[in-house]
Amino acid sequence: MLVMVVDGKGGGIGVSLIEKILECNLDVDIIGIGTNSVAMSGMNKLGVDCASGENPVVYNAGRADFILGPMGILTANSMFGEITPKMAYAISESEAKKILIPMNKCNVITVGVINKSINEYIEEAIDILKEEIEKKKSR
Repeated sequence: MLVMVVDGKGGGIGVSLIEKILECNLDVDIIGIGTNSVAMSGMNKLGVDCASGENPVVYNAGRADFILGPMGILTANSMFGEITPKMAYAISESEAKKILIPMNKCNVITVGVINKSINEYIEEAIDILKEEIEKKKSR
């Protein structure tokens, strides 16, 4: 199973997600995709396959079983323009299960989301990923 972690700006959320996935010792392949080289560099230091830019997002979104990242990865021109329309389209159209960290930024407010810290959301995302992997294995 392929888990694609997408992040931009400084890559902190992507790094945290990958660290937690690695800690759980899940039987998955991980690819870290940075929307810029700084975000990719942080994820690359964790020893996972990484790439940056639009084409790696578009290409790997079609291959991934799971896509994790901040909610802005679904919104064209979010993250100060780092998410191109092609990236947002490829991620939203992907058949991968998307597990997103809610961020009330980028002119998107998610109604009904409880105000938690980013770390709490990351823990919850990893718990959901583990549950979804188990469901997929049992099919």
